[in-house]
Amino acid sequence: MAKNFTDKSRRNDRLAEVLIRIGGLFVIVSVVWILVMISRVALPLFYPPSSKIAATVKVPTAILSGKVLAVGSEEYQQGAFVLDDSGTFHFLNMADGSLSASIKTPMVPVGADHVVSAEYIGKSAYNLLWNNGAITSVTVGLTAAKAREGTVTLTHDVTAKDDIAFAAAGGIVQSFARPIEDRGAVRIDRLSGDHLRVTHQLVETDLLGTEKRTTTSVDLTDPLPGRLSAVTVDSKGHYLYAGTDTGWLLRWDISEPGTITLLESTPASENHKAITSLALVLGDVSVAVGDTGGALTTWFPVKVAGSGEDRRLTRIHTLRSNVAATAFIIASPRDKTLYSGDTGTIHVDHMTSERNLLTIKPLAPVTHAALSPKGNSLATLDRTGTLTIRKMDIPHPEISFGTLFGKVWYEGYDKPEYSWQSSASNDDFEPKMSLVPLVFGTIKATLFAMLFAVPLALLAALYTSQFMSPKLKGRVKPVVEIMAAIPSVVIGFLAGLWLAPLIDKSVLTVFLSIVIVPLMLLLTIFFWKRIKGASPLQRVSRGHEFIAMIPVVILGIYLAFLLSGIAEVHLFAGDFKQWLFSTLGIRYDQRNSIIIAIALGFAVIPIIFTIAEDAISNVPRNLTAASLALGASRWQTAWRVVLPSALPGVFSAVMIGFGRAIGETMIVLMATGNTPILSWSLFNGLRSLSANIAVEIPEAPLNSSLYRVLFLSAVLLFIFTFIINTGAEALRQRFRKKYGRY
Repeated sequence: MAKNFTDKSRRNDRLAEVLIRIGGLFVIVSVVWILVMISRVALPLFYPPSSKIAATVKVPTAILSGKVLAVGSEEYQQGAFVLDDSGTFHFLNMADGSLSASIKTPMVPVGADHVVSAEYIGKSAYNLLWNNGAITSVTVGLTAAKAREGTVTLTHDVTAKDDIAFAAAGGIVQSFARPIEDRGAVRIDRLSGDHLRVTHQLVETDLLGTEKRTTTSVDLTDPLPGRLSAVTVDSKGHYLYAGTDTGWLLRWDISEPGTITLLESTPASENHKAITSLALVLGDVSVAVGDTGGALTTWFPVKVAGSGEDRRLTRIHTLRSNVAATAFIIASPRDKTLYSGDTGTIHVDHMTSERNLLTIKPLAPVTHAALSPKGNSLATLDRTGTLTIRKMDIPHPEISFGTLFGKVWYEGYDKPEYSWQSSASNDDFEPKMSLVPLVFGTIKATLFAMLFAVPLALLAALYTSQFMSPKLKGRVKPVVEIMAAIPSVVIGFLAGLWLAPLIDKSVLTVFLSIVIVPLMLLLTIFFWKRIKGASPLQRVSRGHEFIAMIPVVILGIYLAFLLSGIAEVHLFAGDFKQWLFSTLGIRYDQRNSIIIAIALGFAVIPIIFTIAEDAISNVPRNLTAASLALGASRWQTAWRVVLPSALPGVFSAVMIGFGRAIGETMIVLMATGNTPILSWSLFNGLRSLSANIAVEIPEAPLNSSLYRVLFLSAVLLFIFTFIINTGAEALRQRFRKKYGRY
């Protein structure tokens, strides 16, 4: 061979080696960069919340000369207001501390001199209790806009609400008023001597459009386990909660006019400490309870064993305790976050995740605190007359490792559970973002698919390589490889719309086929071996045996179909699916794990078959010839010589198929019911990580908790495949050393 040709070949080999290494390096860098990018989106889920002072002003002495009843701010931390006992709202510009306006409450009741208390009822609305016992409701409008030159312009107004207005009444210590949708309003009065009175003011309109107003009042007559120390009412006026100085929590149903029904009373404080504050969490399902020991707990009704369908208030979450008595509890208007504090410290906790988000220590004891309507600003007034506005940055309070991977007790649930439910139609919905059902669904779908695909693919590869005639192999193998080119969406479409209804009608046929078809094949093989050696079939069928088995398989399936009807009538009372539910408590879903095992297994078989068949075919023929020469049968040679020699390649084929199955999206999405449940039942659906990303990502708001959790799911998928591939390569190397070739 010419020297110049040899040198050129060596140069080309070195160039190819360099290019391959550069390409491999680019692949590694690209994969790592993808992981970095998706991790950057997911990591903010675990960033700590923050709070910073946006503005601080000294409230004018003229305002502080009266009794301050409430404070508030708007969402941009530019404006605030102070309500005094004359019923006047004083609006302050937080940029320079100037008084922007003072607006007197409209529609002051006749005979009223001053306001006794002001209750914030949400959406910038306040209920004012006047000294003569009358109640009026007002809405405060406050917005801030910055001009180009940097000045801040405040827009403010105070308007009366017509849906809540109650006449004067005597002997009232504390009062609550709630609108009843399209029916009027309800008033709850705490009277002197620990008495409670509920007054319904209903409005009915007849067919002629004439309004009829009726008023009904009823006093509480139930004996109390102590003196009342805290009272609150839900936003719809259905339930009344009260705490006593002996630590008891009571709940009444006041939804029906003219009746008060005590639903329950339960000790809510350790060592019978007095309850100092109550507040309804967003959604009005959970009630937050604070006591003189500084404890903060949340309660909601759950079913108790032995109580039938009745629900009893149960302590669900215990949050960060305050140092001194819990003086106030403020519920966030956006989520399940609670602001609680004594006079010197404010704790910010999320109820569901039980995270202590922030601890704020004002410079002076706080007398009043309030959140802005959007919950992103906290206004506090301390004893020195300083009004402070803090900007609250708490982007993902409901997310923690506990809520993502642990059992959580959600509102309305009877026990802690793993649950995924990212959205609902109501604004007070509690997001449930446990990744455990999704990880479980991913593993379940992959395992069931591999149980279906691996035996078929490996046995087919072994038969094709060692027993099939070369001519037939040249036709069969390309057909199986072409199967890998079928789009996943087509397989999912056929599985969901054709296969699922078919199996739904003949599920017993499937199970009987699993037993009958293998038995018939074994019997056929047994008799085949008896007649084949002494007949012309020996020469004709060599390498084409599987063709003769096709009629046997079809006959076995037909026989299973005939027997399924008989078995269903005599063994399962004529309805197998109803028998499953009534006897075993298992519900049959049409798109279940059987469908996903078949569909996903069908997609994985070509990959495993192709790689495994190549590995088996590449075993040196001298090993096969030596085994046959020593007297081993073709099957013994294939099973004990060829397959162990090809084991590294076969194992690689299985692991590549596993990686293909674990990341599959469209088949799992279309062939299952996408139900995120924890059940190994074949008859239930599932939801995988990849399918969940495909379902949720189009509707996930940018940078929301859901959006970032979906990217965290992608990180988990990446980690799973990395671990699987790394473990597979380590085992492949061990097999390679053991068997000396691959």
